Amino acid sequence: MLIVAMILLALVLLASAFRKLNVPVIILSLMIGLIFGSDVTGIIHFDDAFFAKEVANLALMFILFIGGFGTKRQTFKPVMKPVMLLATVGVVTTAIITGIVFHLITGWPFLRALLLGSIISSTDAAAMYAIFRNRPIETKTRTVLELESVANDPMAIVLTTFVISLIMGKTTSTWLAILDFAWQMVGGVAIGALVGYVAAYFFNKIRASETDYFFVYLIAVVLLSYGLADLAHASGMLAAFSAGFVLGNSKIPFKKGLLSFSDTLSFITNVALFILLGLLASPGSFPKIWGKGVLVFLIITLVSRPIAVFIFTAKAGLTFKQRVLIAFAGIRGSVPIVLATYPLAAGLDPDREIFNMVFFTVTLSIIGQGTGIFALAKKLNLLSKEKNAAPRLVELVTVQDTNYEIVEVRIDEEYYDGSCLISELTLPPGTLIILINRVGELITPSGKVEILPKDILTVLVEKQHIEMLPVEILKSFVRKKIKRDA
Repeated sequence: MLIVAMILLALVLLASAFRKLNVPVIILSLMIGLIFGSDVTGIIHFDDAFFAKEVANLALMFILFIGGFGTKRQTFKPVMKPVMLLATVGVVTTAIITGIVFHLITGWPFLRALLLGSIISSTDAAAMYAIFRNRPIETKTRTVLELESVANDPMAIVLTTFVISLIMGKTTSTWLAILDFAWQMVGGVAIGALVGYVAAYFFNKIRASETDYFFVYLIAVVLLSYGLADLAHASGMLAAFSAGFVLGNSKIPFKKGLLSFSDTLSFITNVALFILLGLLASPGSFPKIWGKGVLVFLIITLVSRPIAVFIFTAKAGLTFKQRVLIAFAGIRGSVPIVLATYPLAAGLDPDREIFNMVFFTVTLSIIGQGTGIFALAKKLNLLSKEKNAAPRLVELVTVQDTNYEIVEVRIDEEYYDGSCLISELTLPPGTLIILINRVGELITPSGKVEILPKDILTVLVEKQHIEMLPVEILKSFVRKKIKRDA
């Protein structure tokens, strides 16, 4: 218990020290795992690959469900075609090109090189969201990158398990292998969607229960979607994502409370997962594999990822600059490291060469691409003209159906100047400003209260008026002229 406490405290202190640098929590968690592992301080000796794989599978199950649960259909729809292409055939293309090029350069056996390419083929949602936080990247580009990073993990998992089965000789013929692969994909989506729809139906039947039971129910849905798919020899990971997507886009009680719980669970799961993976890594062996690790990073960043992006976004309505940024921003993260435990647990990586190479490559990706995205977006003139002005939803705690939401609207001093009285605002019908937060001071609103830049307004508003609310409020202010770098 004392060691666990030391690890968590070290993580919090490290996060505080690196806060201004916007370093993703996954990098900090990996650093903590490496520091406490046997190759550095030797405080914890951990080398159980099978246990790490099982824990990682459990963590991925929740991470993918939560990713689906937080993906909105209306956000997904405009970019569905490029996102789905990149998340499926784009992943396969990236894996094949990476495997072929690495095979030709290093002389590795083709299937082993293809396994490496499959493991490293998906981008990472946790890293993407952490790096994009408070970064005004152009909306469409950002949406494609974020949704692709959520949607492409199941494909990489299915592809990796498929290649492992090929290496171990568990597939009897090419056609059976293709059918098995197709069933894992289609069956996973179908079973997950079915569980999601049934779960949404019963969610509304138990609305009279205490809200604490909703969290237990949500966890049960995650386990059920994965378990049923696994029983049917379909992709449990894909089923978990699909169930989360259907449930997250259904009308269920206490949804924002569940979303907040899911975000917290995802954060804790990611932290625990990366600390564990850091403990499993062997930095002492990095001098032996760093050259190959750099080679994999260069192949996937400069060759396979750009080829896949430019092929599968050709008719997506994206500009050349947008496609360049999407190609560059293919950050690798948790899933590749987790997938690297699969061959380790199967006895296909006895010297941990693949695992350490993937670990090294992911670290390079997060540091190199993660720190370079904003600079490249600025160079390509793909920064948003202003920060997202959409109101932030705040939980309205009720399990009953309601047509109202509580939202927060911030008057951004970077873009707006001037002031106005509450009585001068033309608000949508049924709208009520219930609180003003002025740099930490809470003000009770009345018609004579003046609203200033930096103020955060807490507003009760009908759902149908949420989008127009910030427009009506901000038109009473003077828009500043913002100079943008070319």
